[in-house]
Amino acid sequence: VKFGVTIPNNWGIEDPQQVLEFGPLAESLSYNSVWVMDHLFNTGYIRERLEDKPYYHPMATLSFLAATTSKVSLGTSVLVLPYHNPVELAKYAATLDQISGGRVTLGVGVGAMTEEFDALGISMRERGSLTNECIDIMKELWSNHLPKYQSKRWDFSDLYFSPKPVQPSIPIWVGGSSPGAIKRTALQGDGWHPTGISAEGYAVTKQEIIQAATNAGRDSSNMTWSTRVEVE
Repeated sequence: VKFGVTIPNNWGIEDPQQVLEFGPLAESLSYNSVWVMDHLFNTGYIRERLEDKPYYHPMATLSFLAATTSKVSLGTSVLVLPYHNPVELAKYAATLDQISGGRVTLGVGVGAMTEEFDALGISMRERGSLTNECIDIMKELWSNHLPKYQSKRWDFSDLYFSPKPVQPSIPIWVGGSSPGAIKRTALQGDGWHPTGISAEGYAVTKQEIIQAATNAGRDSSNMTWSTRVEVE
């Protein structure tokens, strides 16, 4: 069993240096990983909690922590994939994996804030298919010398992509426990990373994921099983 801790990039701490101090502190306390969260606007429940206080960018926060730590894994819990261009994110994540010596894990989700989707001009109804495509594109870019991908949204081929990550492919841990998340984990994920789920529910859903992966001819034996819990 490994333990990680959330870096409070989403707690409204006005001095960013206080946020960044948590990384080296977690490493000194022998935590295995540090994690950041992802939202774009202080709206909805985030507005109620933070008001006008800052919510720092997850990848920028991890980039700083890559330079001030040497052992802890650096993860997102979770990135809302439909908010991000998959090619740009793949490059950012691969660069971060390089400068950190192969310590990056991307927890990913589909998002749930209507206001953020509207602000970006993205249809919330397409968030599932967008997330699926983003995962496929990033894995293609990280894994192939001359990656190629074609869909209604993206189309590229014969373009060299760099840098490649230190890891063979950056692990993608799928957040959520909805039917869509279960299917996504089984077919595309390298791990499962839900929140707010009971131990009993976790055990049942884990078996559903394993069975769905088996039915699809996919080996789940190397999948990572994780969760995020609040501790008071």
